Amino acid sequence: MSPIALLFLVLGLGLIGWLTARVRATRFRAGSTVRFSSLPSHHGWYVALWTAIPPLVFLVVWSMTAPALVTDAVLATPAAIQLPPPGFDRASILSEARSLADGRSFGAFHGLARTLAPSYAAAQSRYDWIATAAALLLAFAGGALAFTRVKPGFGARTQVERVVMLMLLGASLIAILTTVGIVASLLYESARFFSVVPITDFLFGTHWSPQVIDARDPGASLGAVPLFWGTFFIGAVIAMIVAIPFGLMSAIYLTQYAAPNTRKWMKPILEVLAGVPTVVYGYFAALTVAPAVRDLAVSVGISWASSESALAAGLVMGIMIIPFVSSMADDSIAAVPSSMRDGSLAMGATSSETIRRVLLPAALPGVVGGVLLAVSRAIGETMIVVMAASGVATLTLNPFASTTTVTKQIVDLLTGEAEFDSPKTLAAFALGLTLFVVTLLLNIVALRVVKRYREAYE
Repeated sequence: MSPIALLFLVLGLGLIGWLTARVRATRFRAGSTVRFSSLPSHHGWYVALWTAIPPLVFLVVWSMTAPALVTDAVLATPAAIQLPPPGFDRASILSEARSLADGRSFGAFHGLARTLAPSYAAAQSRYDWIATAAALLLAFAGGALAFTRVKPGFGARTQVERVVMLMLLGASLIAILTTVGIVASLLYESARFFSVVPITDFLFGTHWSPQVIDARDPGASLGAVPLFWGTFFIGAVIAMIVAIPFGLMSAIYLTQYAAPNTRKWMKPILEVLAGVPTVVYGYFAALTVAPAVRDLAVSVGISWASSESALAAGLVMGIMIIPFVSSMADDSIAAVPSSMRDGSLAMGATSSETIRRVLLPAALPGVVGGVLLAVSRAIGETMIVVMAASGVATLTLNPFASTTTVTKQIVDLLTGEAEFDSPKTLAAFALGLTLFVVTLLLNIVALRVVKRYREAYE
């Protein structure tokens, strides 16, 4: 039986267990005046969980071990005697045989793969039936054991809540362990990089040319200052010049001037921008904005303007993060006590004066927090700069010139054909670690600012 069909079968058995346990619990509650600690649905969920969770856990473990068991079974067949020793196309032959057996491929480069494909199909079918039998046995055993415990005095609610708590704890641990794994891998690979390239050359060097690295002094070609400047120039200068005014003005209009019906449909339209995939923004930047920026530069006499300019990438990135700034500013302005606004108007101030001298200063910490969060989002953006920015690392203040960013270089370094242990490839991890630290600090500062702001009016 296929894994998908087996999964639905196990879930169906869990549904049957839920229904039968709920019916049984309803029957012994009927006509009774005793106050029970659990509802019929709690008993149903208790049986359903015991029916579904053990086979699902088994299937997860089985999916990780079954491929090795199938391969061992194939290697034990007489046809596998013709296989070459490990390291001589053996893995590719077995992979082709597996693809033929699964129906994912209809041809093979190695003739031996076609010979082994029937053995793979037979072994896979045998182990699939073993997995099906074991999963169904676990489902029936768990469901039957749980069903025998459905009694008037049984605390099914406590048991179900305990299982849910364990599931929530597991989900939290997965997120935490994933973060720890990411940080650990960055630290390990960055340590390998800095064992070859001095950290001072990397952080303070002004020449970035990973394509030409001197083996005697690799740090001379891996100075990341131009990348840091390009990231800051595009993500924190140009993008913020676009995002802050438009985001702040849209928040002011929606909170202070827009009618309720207007706000009802304008705010969702504005926030739709946050849900647009970044690759769409990248296409927009590369195909529409970048040529328009270059034509504008040529029309004003800048004939050497690049079609992969910092201005094109920064403009589109600024449009992308307008909803972040607008949403935070909207919430911050709306959180200012209405008494402050009413008091200012009662003193004779106009609406614009009240906004400029009362509401914005009071909401400034929240607005600053939103801007910092938007900056951290912008400097970590990848697709827009990959498709619209240049790969040339330069230190320039000219927005029409070519420049690059940290994320653009990470993509370029990891998509080449260089060896993984080379300084060129390991530099991507050092760049990733630096970007991670910068965005983490920006998020910490932004959250601290927002927290202090919220505490001021609670």
